[in-house]
Amino acid sequence: MPELRTDRLLLRRWRESDLEPWAAMNADPEVREYLGDLQTREQSDAVAALMQAEFDERGFGWWALEKRATGEFVGRAGLDVVDGTMPFTGVDVGWRLTRSAWGHGYATEAALACLAFGFEVLGLPEILASTTVGNLRSQAVMRRIGMTHDPADDFEDPSVPEGPLRRCVLYRTPAAMRKAYRVT
Repeated sequence: MPELRTDRLLLRRWRESDLEPWAAMNADPEVREYLGDLQTREQSDAVAALMQAEFDERGFGWWALEKRATGEFVGRAGLDVVDGTMPFTGVDVGWRLTRSAWGHGYATEAALACLAFGFEVLGLPEILASTTVGNLRSQAVMRRIGMTHDPADDFEDPSVPEGPLRRCVLYRTPAAMRKAYRVT
């Protein structure tokens, strides 16, 4: 599993010590505001195990995020194959951070490293990102990393029950943008 380094972050393999702060994130109503129900420790551990297994199988996926200066776990970022139930296909970039890590530019920094990996190492033709219409912070990150939004691409997430989390926006960045990103 490759590691990615940015000025302030290490994107790395998951460790046993990540499971407790990961579970705390998934039990935090503010972190889960646009993601749906809170998760139990068992659910959170199962997601971490699945993320690691998928990464091992594909060679890409969700990295654990660590502050390089302190070694503190601050969330996850990575690339994932779009679920087959969605009305589009491709590879999606995403992030989820602990509340204490919000507002420091970590999501942008990690997402740029993931885009660089996707374009330079994996040779992807395009990378997507999606979120609920209400998640303005994530949409701002998508714009900061150079992604564009066409309202015609917006969609209803079939995996989400009727309600405010079902309507989503889709952002894109084509491989033609790859020169803007570098793997470090």
